[in-house]
Amino acid sequence: MKSRIIILSVAVLWAFLGQAHAQQRDMQFWRAYDQRGINVFETGKADTVAFDGVRVRIGGAFAQQFQSLSHENSANPVVNENGVNTNELIDIGSGFNLATANLNIDVALADGIRLNLITYLSSRHHPETWVKGGYLQFDKLKFLNSALFDQMMEKVTIKVGHMEINYGDSHYRRSDNGNAFYNPFVGNYIMDAFATEIGAEVIFQDNGFLAVASMTGGEIQGGVTNPARRKPSFIGKLGYDKTLDNELRLRLTGSVYTTGGSVNNTLWSGDRAGSRYYLAMENTLASTAGNFTSGRFNPGMRDNVTALVINPFVKFQGLELFGTLEQSRGKAANETAERTWNQVGIDAVYRFGAMEKFYLAGRYNQIGGEMSNGLEPSISRVQLGGGWFITRNILAKLEYVSQNYQDFAASDIRNGGKFNGLMIEGVIGF
Repeated sequence: MKSRIIILSVAVLWAFLGQAHAQQRDMQFWRAYDQRGINVFETGKADTVAFDGVRVRIGGAFAQQFQSLSHENSANPVVNENGVNTNELIDIGSGFNLATANLNIDVALADGIRLNLITYLSSRHHPETWVKGGYLQFDKLKFLNSALFDQMMEKVTIKVGHMEINYGDSHYRRSDNGNAFYNPFVGNYIMDAFATEIGAEVIFQDNGFLAVASMTGGEIQGGVTNPARRKPSFIGKLGYDKTLDNELRLRLTGSVYTTGGSVNNTLWSGDRAGSRYYLAMENTLASTAGNFTSGRFNPGMRDNVTALVINPFVKFQGLELFGTLEQSRGKAANETAERTWNQVGIDAVYRFGAMEKFYLAGRYNQIGGEMSNGLEPSISRVQLGGGWFITRNILAKLEYVSQNYQDFAASDIRNGGKFNGLMIEGVIGF
């Protein structure tokens, strides 16, 4: 709590020292944290902001939900040494979730060079302040004084640091702790591909064509122990993104993430901030922070994993369609055989009104695959809702969610499981 107060105090003091106007200017090659950042994927190469010296931009993102969910299951009782049935679901009802907040710091260090640092001021999993990650982004290399590199960087972006990996396109549309502006829904995908890893990324963009290549340390934290088990991760993406006649936007990408070995790979568990459906399908011993992934599924491929995903995106006037077709194959260190999990997601969003300030949205999401016990269960979810951009910095969302679990073991708490109900979320981003 003290560190959170200190950071907020510094931010407020900086603004009152006369820097507020400069800080809130847009940055070069940057994604806005408000409504303007929606449907922005990789930052483009249009140089629309002049560099006039080192600039610091301090922003923030805040989100809070009102939750009214119910859940049930039919799992057999499993009694622990204290006589507690660990398959009995905790009693949940209607109420407010703890607000989450991000601190966004962007610094223009030189022409075409930007520093990004995001800090979680409060999250479901961590009550204390902690850093998500930070990286340097190079869109120009003027310091090399080379015409050849100047020409090359007209189409190339280089990122170096501890950053969100660029696997697939759904991570550009998900809620990231306090930052929920880009997500038309309240919850993320059931299998939520998201991780921050240390490495470098090169992005090539030319007349709609896109290519991404990156290499990272393969884990959410750095480390030098267990060198035989630590292998790098390689991430690639190819795609096309073009707007035709200012009416129809077409984007299609294919991505791959692969690593040969890890002490603890977190492609499917890298979001340490937590999910939105608090305590859904959790037992009576659960806590909000300790069981922070409620409603999600992690296939447990912590040692090696190869994941492939295809993401189509179409926007015609106010209508948007976004799809996910994904397969992940891998295993944990204590497993002898690799397992496969598949995911399908279809989003439909219709935006209307002046400046598209209103929208209606629907999503179908399903996963299925192999468990280490030989069973092949599945999980399906339907999300229906809408939103209202009160201003470009303030968003209100309403969502109905229904999630069902099929074919889990009778001793698994998810056996015959389901949850459903309403979520209301308020979001601020600047």
